[in-house]
Amino acid sequence: MIRVLLNGCNGKMGKVISEMAKASTTLSIVAGVDKNSSNLNYPCYNSIYECENDVDVILDFSRPDALDALFLYSKEKNIPIVFCTTGYSPEQLSKIHSLSNEIAVFHSANMSIGVNVVNNILKSISNMLYKDFDIEIIEKHHNQKVDAPSGTALLLANTIKNSIEEETIFVSGRDGLSKRQPKEIGIHAVRGGNIIGDHEIIFAGTGECIEIKHTAISREVFAIGALKACEYIYGKEKGLYNMDDVINISI
Repeated sequence: MIRVLLNGCNGKMGKVISEMAKASTTLSIVAGVDKNSSNLNYPCYNSIYECENDVDVILDFSRPDALDALFLYSKEKNIPIVFCTTGYSPEQLSKIHSLSNEIAVFHSANMSIGVNVVNNILKSISNMLYKDFDIEIIEKHHNQKVDAPSGTALLLANTIKNSIEEETIFVSGRDGLSKRQPKEIGIHAVRGGNIIGDHEIIFAGTGECIEIKHTAISREVFAIGALKACEYIYGKEKGLYNMDDVINISI
């Protein structure tokens, strides 16, 4: 069994992951890290440095401010790590990438298999449609989500941007009387209720519109992806991995 240390074990996602891991025949969560611990079937520590359990993989579903401790601990212990947290700054993302030069690092802005399939579709069609279609992204999340636009919206937007041969710019929301420019990729964030996660990519042309949408019905979809990532990265050599690697293994 792959022994997993779950950072952020008492968050919304941490609780779902803990519950789903109970049915796994390939891994188990042997320890957790969180400031608020309750009703867990494994020990929980306030700090990752308090953990005395032997672990094979670290799984992080917490907040960006936990990165420094995770970086040092995983590097010192030479333990592969899966980063599922969103909202990282460019400097923090650079730090995650640098860590992959020393250990196996898995990082994805979204752990859903479906979202990453959509992302691969965008790689294939964006440059083909760009000249004749305006591109807009709408993302919706619950009212407690801190970062906007979502990490997934930025993932999709950057995939489109990197797939297009011409220069493009991101525009977050629209206000005032300015006319839409051809080079823009619009990104719009909606926050309300307990929406788990909706992402819609719109290619709006003359007389026709193409819409690609992914809706997360349950947080279980992210837990499934996170646990698959732990299984995938176990035993891997140093390097940077993501959900594309998991998808390619699954197909």
